Amino acid sequence: MADSGTRDRVEGTVEEKKGEAKQAWGDATGDDRTKAEGMLDEAKGNIQQGIGDLKDKAEDLKDDVDRRI
Repeated sequence: MADSGTRDRVEGTVEEKKGEAKQAWGDATGDDRTKAEGMLDEAKGNIQQGIGDLKDKAEDLKDDVDRRI
């Protein structure tokens, strides 16, 4: 399951960077819609990274419980 968390963090980082680029493009061109899309993409990326962290923590907790049993 740790691989799943890593994948989510990587995909989230890509989404976040895509959002940052859209925001910069929106700023440069005065396109508020593109800037807003970028903000949404960045937020989705942050959430996906958090999900990856939670998956890894859940797997670590499961492993810890298994070792104690």
